Amino acid sequence: MPKLKIKTGDNVKVIAGKDKGKQGKVLAAFPQENKLIVDGVNVAVKHQKPRNAQDKGGKVNINLKIDVSDVQLVCPSCKKPSRVGFKVVNGEKVRFCKKCKKVVDAKVSAEVKSQVKAEAKTETTKTEKKEPAKTTAAKTSTKATTAKTTTTKTTTKKAEQGK
Repeated sequence: MPKLKIKTGDNVKVIAGKDKGKQGKVLAAFPQENKLIVDGVNVAVKHQKPRNAQDKGGKVNINLKIDVSDVQLVCPSCKKPSRVGFKVVNGEKVRFCKKCKKVVDAKVSAEVKSQVKAEAKTETTKTEKKEPAKTTAAKTSTKATTAKTTTTKTTTKKAEQGK
């Protein structure tokens, strides 16, 4: 089964054909045919007939397939169209930009971000251990205030009924 270096959701720039220079997001990939559907690229007009009384007929724009060799991936970090390479990071095969050498795959970038967040959480939990004691005291005082207002309301109601 052939593998594509461009995946669904990637931003690409058209480098050949009638839509040369346009950029768009990949809506679908067809590795068997070596083709992609890119939003706003290779658009055809389909004349659609109304099927029943509620449907409207008319002209509908449809995105057609474009060959993979006619597009280049736009790197999310350097924002330039570039070729894609593969390398192994943390035991996983990932895609990287050949111009800026940064990893393109969001999955791996998310893992790196999650590791940074995990480290930040361990630091914040150390400081938060002291704070919960203060918040429980505040909650208790809130409950006591609520109880006082309830008893005040009931005593004022009884006093009004007694008049």
